[in-house]
Amino acid sequence: MVKDKETVIQEFNELVNMTADELKEWLKGEDSTSSGWKKDDGSSETIGHESGGKIVQILEKNPNKDPSNYDEDDIDHMRKVVSYCKRHLAQEEKAKRDTNSKSYKSLKNWGHDPLKA
Repeated sequence: MVKDKETVIQEFNELVNMTADELKEWLKGEDSTSSGWKKDDGSSETIGHESGGKIVQILEKNPNKDPSNYDEDDIDHMRKVVSYCKRHLAQEEKAKRDTNSKSYKSLKNWGHDPLKA
């Protein structure tokens, strides 16, 4: 069952615990650009790194997190972020203990810093 818009917004704002500036800084680093699955479009960018860029746009566009200011593209991506973060947080205890793990780095690409949670 697909989550309603309000639930997606609430869960996104709970799970994405990095600010736009924190995420932008993280996305510049080697740990970010080298972690995750490569996109199949021939570029060297990973899916998570691309997602991080979209998350930054969402955060900067709506810094007050006003639900009425999100468009359908925002909600669609927010839904992906919620799904990814929930799935990986449930599977990966290691992300909370090992900042060198792929899980930790990948979650940060998706806007969630396990050490802040």
